[in-house]
Amino acid sequence: MNRLRERLRAAFERRLLRAWFDVRARGLDPLARLLQPLTLLTGVVARRRRARIRRLAPRDRPAVVVVGNLVAGGAGKTPLTIALARALSARGLRVGMLAGGYRARRADARLVGGSADPDADGDEPVLLARSTGLPVAAGRRRDQALALLCAHHPGLDVVLSDDGLQHVGLARSLELAVFDARGAGNGLLLPAGPLREPLSDLDTMDALVLNGDAPPPRAHPRVFRFTIEATGMRRLDGTEHCSPSAFAQRAGTARIAALAGIAQPARFFATLRGIVGAFDAHALGDHAQITPATIAALDADLVVMTEKDAVKCAAFADPRCWALEVHARFDPALLTWLEEHLNGPSPA
Repeated sequence: MNRLRERLRAAFERRLLRAWFDVRARGLDPLARLLQPLTLLTGVVARRRRARIRRLAPRDRPAVVVVGNLVAGGAGKTPLTIALARALSARGLRVGMLAGGYRARRADARLVGGSADPDADGDEPVLLARSTGLPVAAGRRRDQALALLCAHHPGLDVVLSDDGLQHVGLARSLELAVFDARGAGNGLLLPAGPLREPLSDLDTMDALVLNGDAPPPRAHPRVFRFTIEATGMRRLDGTEHCSPSAFAQRAGTARIAALAGIAQPARFFATLRGIVGAFDAHALGDHAQITPATIAALDADLVVMTEKDAVKCAAFADPRCWALEVHARFDPALLTWLEEHLNGPSPA
């Protein structure tokens, strides 16, 4: 029953994505047109929510930098957040991180370490902790997660929140809105379109950060860019690590299955295709549950998955399983700008 539910959920997600982002000259997708009246309710909720956020007093110490987006689904926020956390930490700042823990069994505020159970605590919080080694807190109420993080780590200089632009209780110092090449899709609010709030709300946000060569969805005075690059391949049992090119040579003519339980599996598949060529693609729903039966059912010599999926499979993965490691490479001007806001401008 669970597998059927996950398949139906994944199929519905794919249909929604087509309605939101397959924008053609013929006009709105029929499903988007059917759902369009419901956007009026989303607009009312979004306006009230943004008004409450604007009334929050901005954070001083630790500063809170929200890395989020207006578009539902992945745009590269998590790799960007990890890269920024590493860079700020390398510059001597004491950095903490926040995540929501979407689809986790637990909703309460809790500290999350790299050895935590991703089913209980969420795959994104565990990935943040494992990738950075920095303090991480998660919770449905991010303000409570922030309070818990600060209580246990009182010397933090900055906290990076992976997503959370729309969380009304989270006081923040800076808001970074992330977009990829899909832009704003059909430009409609949920559920007829991908927008969580109107594009006009970007005017109050501090910067746009664009993945790749994506055009800005709306004019903004401060725009930065980043790219996501494949950096390595890691066997999930920890016995091997190699470069993407070395993995391609190793794979040879092996049968490869690619597993992706993320919002934008096509991006992962395109990256992997550039490394190994052909494979059998398995697109699951975003944050989909992966079980030993999921892995066992794959008829392949090698199984490659995203890092986010790998944290869910590490406890039961067989020797065929590898994770594709990626790194977000961002415009150095973004780090300079962040440091000026966090530390004050450098003396002339």
